Amino acid sequence: MRAGVLGLVALVAVTPACAAEIGAGALDHLPPADVVILGEVHDNPSHHRNQARAVAAIGPRALVFEMLTEAQAARMPADRRDAGRVARALGWDRSGWPDFAMYHPILLAAPAARVFGGDLPSGAVAQSLQDGAAAAFGAEAAPYGLAEPLDPADQSAREAEMQAAHCDALPPEVLPGMVEAQRLRDATLARAVVRAWRQSGGPVVLIAGTGHARTDRGVPAVLARAAPELSVLAVGQIEGAAAPVQPFDLWIVTGVAPRGDPCAGFGIRAAIIGRSQLGG
Repeated sequence: MRAGVLGLVALVAVTPACAAEIGAGALDHLPPADVVILGEVHDNPSHHRNQARAVAAIGPRALVFEMLTEAQAARMPADRRDAGRVARALGWDRSGWPDFAMYHPILLAAPAARVFGGDLPSGAVAQSLQDGAAAAFGAEAAPYGLAEPLDPADQSAREAEMQAAHCDALPPEVLPGMVEAQRLRDATLARAVVRAWRQSGGPVVLIAGTGHARTDRGVPAVLARAAPELSVLAVGQIEGAAAPVQPFDLWIVTGVAPRGDPCAGFGIRAAIIGRSQLGG
């Protein structure tokens, strides 16, 4: 299964009086914002139900999906009621994302919203692993925060988190490239959000992995730099017990989705990943 891996502080975020954990009922009346980022653990059905609930309340003019490229989004049918037809048009079953049935209610919650893709084009991740995020992103790398290297302490912290998220099984030499790929994903999502805002007038909702909703280094941080005129609300969703302080404006704690051991056999896969990313 494809899954996103869990800079700057978001300077213009619409932050509640006290950033805090909320219940699902609060999704019916979130604080207004130009951009609302709704995080998820990709294979958790309750997270998608919560996203659909929030989208229905917000009534966005645009939806940006981490799971879609621009080309896929352009193939979105005008009539989205038939889940099978939509999935076939998008080529969803070949994408590696979880069952489209979990995402379909999000589309139905805002049937008139324009849909934009925030996924990377083929080959961009590989380029970022080898040449860095700025080279893969292109001419707008500087305003989207990719032109400068991370602070060494931040770089080390991100590499440690990347290693932990991959069951401590990655070869250390691939970690800098993995961090660059994640920076590229955040910037690409932020650029898609800006494009959606300019073309629709907002509000815009971004559907993405919870790691991308982080206000300290995810899409909100990139938007604070690239489009400071936009107000942003970041809502994370976390499985199981959660620390009292989280890097989101608001967050929801849910149960853990049933799944097998994500680390089973990961050592073998990580070795393959490492060789491929190093060009071996």
